[in-house]
Order: sequence, then structure tokens, then C-alpha cells
Amino acid sequence: MTTRTVAALAALALALSLAPAHAEDLPLSPNGVKTLAPEGAIKSTGTWNLGTRAGDFVYVAGMRGIDPKTNTLVEGDQARVRQAFLNMKLIAESEGASLRDAVRIVVYVTDMYRYRPLVNKAQEELWGKGPYPPRTIIEVDRLNQDDICEVEGTFYAPVKK
Repeated sequence: MTTRTVAALAALALALSLAPAHAEDLPLSPNGVKTLAPEGAIKSTGTWNLGTRAGDFVYVAGMRGIDPKTNTLVEGDQARVRQAFLNMKLIAESEGASLRDAVRIVVYVTDMYRYRPLVNKAQEELWGKGPYPPRTIIEVDRLNQDDICEVEGTFYAPVKK
């Protein structure tokens, strides 16, 4: 084998070892917390997971406007904000929760004046006329990849007995 082939195989082995596992492959915590990694979701990068289930509650990590098919940011501000909510929705739905089951959401934006109306519009599209969940919206200096919006949520989804 050439040095180039060995290097390519080593890179492939490393990439495969860092790829996120499917949720069914991930062990529960000692107290039964389940890590979520549903099919069709974005891929987590680094030391975080997309979400967890603890008892009757589903906790979704901060989702941004990333296209799950390409794992790249969606073009256009409104489309990106909406995609962040859709990414959160997919994680919640993987555990039987709907957007109406949100007990709290937190939205981070990099410009309150500019992006809060886009967040409101996305929520109106996805929740309809309401009721809407309690929401905290916070302006931050910067988000990963210089994104404009990130949304996290907590959902009530009773465990099926």
C-alpha cells in the first residue's frame, strides 16, 4: 500500500468513528435518559447531541437553519429561521411530541430588530393562530458559522406505557 492509500484509509476510519450513531445504538444514562439521533435529522458536530428524553420530557438542543440533506446552512433569512424550527420539530416528533406540546422555547438571534419578525412569522406558519408556547428570545453577539438564529425547545411527550 502506498502512503497516500494508508492516509486515505485512516481518514475514512476516523470519519466513520466520529459519525453520529442512531439513537437505538446509544446507551441510556444510568437514570434512563435517552439520547436522540433520529433519521433525517441534521448531524451533530462536536461534543453535543440533538436532544434527549428524560421521563415525559423531550429536550431539543439549539437548532439552526441547517438543511439535513446537505448539513449546510439554508439560503435566505426567512427560510433559515423556518428551517431551524423544522429541525427542532423533527427531533420532538421523533419522540411523539408535536409543536403544540412545546412547554418552552428559547430563540437566539443576532439582531433582534431584524430577525424577531422572521421568528414570529415562522411560528405563525408552524403553530397557526396559536396557542403559542412560552418563548424567550435573546439577542446574542454571534452564533456558530455566523448564523442568524438558533432555537431550542422542551416538549411534553408522556412515555407510552
